[in-house]
Amino acid sequence: MEIIILNGNPDSSGFDDKLDALASEFSCRGHNVKVISLRDKNINFCNGCFGCWLKTPGLCVHKDDMENILKQMVKSNLVIWASPLIMGGISALLKKTQDRFIPIAHPYIEIYKGECHHIHRYADNSDVALYIEPGKDDTDEDFEITRRFFERFSLNTRTVFRFAAKTDKSVKEVADEALAY
Repeated sequence: MEIIILNGNPDSSGFDDKLDALASEFSCRGHNVKVISLRDKNINFCNGCFGCWLKTPGLCVHKDDMENILKQMVKSNLVIWASPLIMGGISALLKKTQDRFIPIAHPYIEIYKGECHHIHRYADNSDVALYIEPGKDDTDEDFEITRRFFERFSLNTRTVFRFAAKTDKSVKEVADEALAY
C-alpha cells in the first residue's frame, strides 16, 4: 500500500517524532510510506480563482510544490492528514493544503449519498485519515469537531474515512486501525 502522511506541524517538535514512528511502523509492515513536511514546502493559499476548473482544468494556476503533492496523493491509497491542534483546530498549514485540493474535482455537481457534491476528476481517490496531537487546552469537543470536518471532507472526496486518532494512541494501534480496511 502507498501511504502519505501530510505533516501539518508548523514547527519542529515531538509531534514530528511521532509521525516518523508511525511511518516506521507502516514500513515495517511492508508498506511504502512518505512523510511530507508541509512547512518545508512552498504552498500558496488558494485564491478562489477557479482557474483549476476553467483555465487549466485539473491544474492549479499557482506553480508551487502543491502540484507534486497532489500527484503523489492521487497515486496513494491512504493520506493521513496530521497536525497538532492549535486553538482547537488543525494548523493553518494543513488547512491551506486541504484548500488546494480543489483541482481534484470538476466544477460539476451531482447527487451523492443524498447531497450535492462535486464530480471528481479521478475514479479512485486516496482514503483519508486524521492524526491529531491535542494541546493542553484542547477538549474532546475540539477533537470531535476536527474529526467531523475530515469525515465530511472524505465524503466530499468520495473516499473512505478510515480513522481519526489522537497521539495518545500507540503507533501500533493507529497502524492497526489504518490497515483494517
